[in-house]
Amino acid sequence: MNIKLYNKSSFFYTASIGFPWLFWFIAAYLSHQNRSNQGLLVAILGLVGLIAPLIIALILMLPNRKLRKDLLRRFFNFQGVPIKYLLLAFLLMPLSILGAQFVSLFFGYSLQQFSFRHGFTFSSGIFPVWFLLIIAPLIEELAWHSYGTDCLRNRFNLLVTSLIFALYWGIWHLPLSFIKDYYHSNLVEEGMIYSLNFLVSLFPFVIIMNWLYYKTNRNILITVVFHITAGYFNEIFNTHPMSKVIQTVLLIAFSIYIIIIHKTFFLKTIQK
Repeated sequence: MNIKLYNKSSFFYTASIGFPWLFWFIAAYLSHQNRSNQGLLVAILGLVGLIAPLIIALILMLPNRKLRKDLLRRFFNFQGVPIKYLLLAFLLMPLSILGAQFVSLFFGYSLQQFSFRHGFTFSSGIFPVWFLLIIAPLIEELAWHSYGTDCLRNRFNLLVTSLIFALYWGIWHLPLSFIKDYYHSNLVEEGMIYSLNFLVSLFPFVIIMNWLYYKTNRNILITVVFHITAGYFNEIFNTHPMSKVIQTVLLIAFSIYIIIIHKTFFLKTIQK
């Protein structure tokens, strides 16, 4: 499939930040009000904002027969997917957080980090947290890797594509830091270093995820698995926030390694 057909990047990215921001800033305002049905409204607005980029992607793709066919192929086809990349999609994020916790022991942090957490570090309104840890990555990657990544890749090499998207994704999350008791607002309360770590961590995360995506012939489910394991395994342990900073360092090291090893893969542009 020639990704030159993915050519509406300006529209996609403008609309994909405009609509979520609208719904999420309203949700943020309501989350600090003491009103009946407040939790329900916040949850609905949060979910609508989350789904908006997917709807925009579908609006751009469904009218085009070639894009519809390409979407189905990338979502359901695992033929030719190297097993090593499938294993990395499942194991890299859990291994990285366990490795970060192990490193943190040398800095005096507790061995209790390896025990399972009772509950979660954030709330999600009327939706169970475990549900959001699955559904949010699925919805996001159906937008970002059905249309968003390819329309950037159509214009830039893979490294620049990943860096641009990571910056955009960090900005995209901004209103969530104002919604009371949401994960991102809790990060703000924990301290500036942890909020900054979230933003910085997106860069190696996106580089690795896009590497897996293109190494598996643009398989969308690979990115969904990678994204779900990142959120889930960072929640189930009693991880100290500083261990997540160490995890970011480990992921940066790995992303630099794969860029060096696959230099041409990351720096080659698509021939016009």
